[in-house]
Amino acid sequence: QVQLVESGGGLVQAGGSLRLSCAASGSIFSINSMAWYRQVPGKQRGLVATISSGGSTFYADSMKGRFTISRDNAKNTVYLQMNSLKPEDTAVYYCNANIWPAGSGGYREVWGQGTLVTVSS
Repeated sequence: QVQLVESGGGLVQAGGSLRLSCAASGSIFSINSMAWYRQVPGKQRGLVATISSGGSTFYADSMKGRFTISRDNAKNTVYLQMNSLKPEDTAVYYCNANIWPAGSGGYREVWGQGTLVTVSS
């Protein structure tokens, strides 16, 4: 079974940095786009950043210049480097990927379980 496992969340002071990781595991034929989303309790889950299999990136406006998404295709892993963190960045961060499981007929969307990032003021 294909799954995504996030790590790297935690508590950080405002202005600090954190690096999130998300590794895909299982029998995988191919991974297309990968992304990070975040969700604050009571609000909808929102896009943080995406990265294509070729490395093209897209960021939500409020993350531009502070967050960097990257991936290691050999390790089936996506990263999110978060700098200059603000209290309003506090949320559960979810990894998302379009994965083609080995032996299946095509890509399907997979979500991680989420990792909590708390930024104190």
